[in-house]
Amino acid sequence: MNAQHDPSTDADGDAPDRPLNLAVLRHLVHTHWKDLPGDTLVVLSCDAEGNSYSPFATYAHGRYAAIGADDLVGELFPLPEHLEQEPELRDLYPDGVPGTAVPALALYPLG
Repeated sequence: MNAQHDPSTDADGDAPDRPLNLAVLRHLVHTHWKDLPGDTLVVLSCDAEGNSYSPFATYAHGRYAAIGADDLVGELFPLPEHLEQEPELRDLYPDGVPGTAVPALALYPLG
């Protein structure tokens, strides 16, 4: 990611137009959301405008690389150790993981 789109480490939301990192998410859960009931449904927006939503269903840990230099759309790649361990992944990613890829936690909606 370029400097314009580096993840925000701002837990108070002073930089709302930047991606959040895991430290900020943890902070939000432990401070701002700590009193929410445990059965509160977590939903993900299908786009930045909030045109539709779907419940959070699962996650993946990988490496993210933006498609373009100023683009907030990209691809999630397997972790290097998974590429080493799984031959079929190596076949899917013959060029490996781009050098620009950063650790990422991908959250997937149910629908």
